[in-house]
Amino acid sequence: MKGFLLKRGIGEDFREKLLAQDEGMGSAIADGLQLALPAIALTQHGALSTAFANDAVPELGFAQQVLGYGLPGDVLLCLSTSGNSRNVLCAALTAKALGLVVVGMTGRAGGALASRCDVLVAVDEVETYKIQELHLPAYHAICRIVEKAFF
Repeated sequence: MKGFLLKRGIGEDFREKLLAQDEGMGSAIADGLQLALPAIALTQHGALSTAFANDAVPELGFAQQVLGYGLPGDVLLCLSTSGNSRNVLCAALTAKALGLVVVGMTGRAGGALASRCDVLVAVDEVETYKIQELHLPAYHAICRIVEKAFF
């Protein structure tokens, strides 16, 4: 949703549209905005997560969001150190059924998530904290690659 390493200016066409709305505010907005790719962290929807946990099936909270937000060709990035987190597996299965690309990040074994992924980044470690430490440079590399490809 914002720049990672690259400056992502909005471009002159949109800048002009903002200026046409209000020259003073439009200029400040144009200087501050960055081009973006739509991205949603499924862990950050507290109201839905608690409502779904209370009223439906808690392990389907992520899958429900994938169903609601996902479009064919979108990408779901799944992080599970074991590859066996049931809520993540349900989301991945839902994503595949909807035609999303599923990228998984796990530890060495990959768990059940491995067979549900189009791309699997299985870091060579088995201890949870070490897996999480190795995921950090891996998803930073993914961010760099995606940003370079799109911007």
